Amino acid sequence: MDYRIQENCQGIDWDVVYEIMTVSRMASRPLEKVRLAFENSQRVVFVFDGDQMIGIGRAISDGAYEAALYDVAVRPEYRGKGLGRLIVTTIQDSLPDMDMIFFAMPGVEDFYRSMGYKKMLTGMAKFVRAEPMREKGFTD
Repeated sequence: MDYRIQENCQGIDWDVVYEIMTVSRMASRPLEKVRLAFENSQRVVFVFDGDQMIGIGRAISDGAYEAALYDVAVRPEYRGKGLGRLIVTTIQDSLPDMDMIFFAMPGVEDFYRSMGYKKMLTGMAKFVRAEPMREKGFTD
């Protein structure tokens, strides 16, 4: 298939972004905050099949040596076709020579391991909504 990648927020339908996040069990913030998060990110990736948005991802960075991946998601019917890898690789390639960290939904660790990521032993988090994050398996 011939997919189109867009690396800016111009003309993005935020309802579709939110829908992709919802079906990926990632939409836990209000739509306006999701839009603001993408617009404030250093790198964004939106993948389209024709006119249909099918995948998203973003990264924040200090612009020097550290970046963090967030909100990498692909519509369920397009999973297993290499689109998650395309999104992550596009972001990584645009932030060369940077350490890359992330936190993702429990259960997707093998996908990131296949791309060379290693489990951090010292990661810590303080979430505003601590109990839901514990229930989802992000914290102990």
